Amino acid sequence: MRIALVHDWYYVNGGAEKVVKAITSIFPDCKHFALFDVMSDNDKLRIISTTQVTTTFIQKLPFISKLHRKYLQLYPYAIEQLDLSQFDLIISSSSSVAKGVLTNANQVHICYCHSPMRYAWDLYHNYLRESGFNWLAKLYAKKVLHKIRVWDIISSNRVDYFIANSEYIAKRINKVYRKESKVIYPPVDVNYFSLDKNSTRDYYFTASRMVPYKKIDLIVETFAKNGKKLYVAGDGPELKKIKSKSMDNIVFLGHISKPELKKYLQNAKAFVFASEEDFGIVPVEAQACGTPVIAYGKGGSLETVLDKKTGLFFYEQTVEKLDEAITHFEKSTFNYEEIRNHAITFSEERFKSEISEFVREVCNKI
Repeated sequence: MRIALVHDWYYVNGGAEKVVKAITSIFPDCKHFALFDVMSDNDKLRIISTTQVTTTFIQKLPFISKLHRKYLQLYPYAIEQLDLSQFDLIISSSSSVAKGVLTNANQVHICYCHSPMRYAWDLYHNYLRESGFNWLAKLYAKKVLHKIRVWDIISSNRVDYFIANSEYIAKRINKVYRKESKVIYPPVDVNYFSLDKNSTRDYYFTASRMVPYKKIDLIVETFAKNGKKLYVAGDGPELKKIKSKSMDNIVFLGHISKPELKKYLQNAKAFVFASEEDFGIVPVEAQACGTPVIAYGKGGSLETVLDKKTGLFFYEQTVEKLDEAITHFEKSTFNYEEIRNHAITFSEERFKSEISEFVREVCNKI
């Protein structure tokens, strides 16, 4: 089959890009499409094994690497300009508009949905509240996002089969699009993230992009209060604000490499995860290192962390509740081997097998 793989955009190497890389390894001859691509050739080679990505006119707009969010109102029109008529199978990797590509009756379109558009649906009010916009800019944003929601519903009907990255997202797909979906958890490199039986485990650790919904500020405030040792990895627009809430017991590492991430995960008492995520790959990477997770008990964490076996939950995003969970954690014992064995169920091999089987099943129906 002639296969097209459509991804929203290439400007970070995150969880969605790991899904793209795994799908590419299943179908190495697939052609890649995206709204825009601001990665270096080396970054693209690490993700998709090719530097060739067909992009839209968004790619040529001024200052695209820094101002891509400003062009949101153009995204639906842009994605519809991609001509995929020569392909038999279209696989979209979508948390925004990739699923909105135009197809015909002779084509099959499978969407691996990381999430319905967060900023247009469940995070809409948070987005406006935390945007810093004046009243006129907010009025314009509301108008744009209203149109985006209408288009988003229409474009969901262009998908023949939805795959959700978790049961949590499957429920959201059903809520927003009224569509059923197959749950296939994303791939985690559990072979690389391994248990070190000689680890020190003398600090807590968290890692994330510094953006509001990740709730790193909550973690930092909690550890500033309890005085326990915490390492924080990652950077982003909220970094300066978050640092202002820290104390001497908290160390900011900035952006770290994959080998460094592995080392910090292996030697941590626990990985602290305070956001409501669609799935959450780093908590699974932590468990692959035998490291328990202290997680907010909502979203994908409820599917990846086993309460009192591979970690603990707290159920309110407050300093008090997170601190209570940390206190409870320090009175608990965990089997590091058991934690790792649980993480292995989220392997890349499992993902590839399930995706391959699903594609075979739907294409045999043609």
